[in-house]
Amino acid sequence: MTRPIIGVTTSKRSGWRIFPLMWLAVFLAGGRAVRWVTGRDADITKVDGVIVGGGDDISPDLYGGDIVAKARLDQDRDALEKRLVLEAFAIGKPVFGICRGAQMINVALGGNLNQNAYETYGNRERPWTILPLKQVDLVEDSRIACIAGPQEMEVNSLHSQSVEDLGEGLHAVGHDQEGMIQAVERRRDPFLMGVQWHPEHLLYARRQRALFRAVVDAARAYRDNQNQMDAVDRGIADA
Repeated sequence: MTRPIIGVTTSKRSGWRIFPLMWLAVFLAGGRAVRWVTGRDADITKVDGVIVGGGDDISPDLYGGDIVAKARLDQDRDALEKRLVLEAFAIGKPVFGICRGAQMINVALGGNLNQNAYETYGNRERPWTILPLKQVDLVEDSRIACIAGPQEMEVNSLHSQSVEDLGEGLHAVGHDQEGMIQAVERRRDPFLMGVQWHPEHLLYARRQRALFRAVVDAARAYRDNQNQMDAVDRGIADA
């Protein structure tokens, strides 16, 4: 059986460093990753699922935020990823967002972001590390807890912004010790989940690999269901 194809969005500038990890994560989960960047074809009909990767901040123009001095923005990437999230959601293809990707899912569905998350949420020094030095509590009956287990999860942290007001249909299902949102999801299909950390840097951890396996499994289920529907339609047409 062929592997489900997962479109992975990355930064055009720096994504070459991250995509090999994404490719490996998707491969270990049973899928095949293709890289999407601005300026190249990104056709939602050619993949079975989407991973929106991490990177620069999302332009505050998309959610009514304030322009921050020295912020590095990529409005072409913003437009690409927002389109892909909405197109995938409209036809029921699974979407998994990582860091910036979780924020983009929220913004695409009408939510907004906290642009100074660590000033809002806490007295601790802002962590900036690929090591799993942050603790996240998961909602026990959430999709992500069913996928990776409900126990407290140790994650990394490479962000300054976070999800604030939730987009339509989203639930906050993971929080750090200061209360900052660290995971969002839809409780119903289509599969739509975002995490604020970077599981591609934690592939040695079984629970992080499980997140990639979940989106690949959802993509396989979507593909198989579509193939069955197409077969039924062909049978009706031939009758």
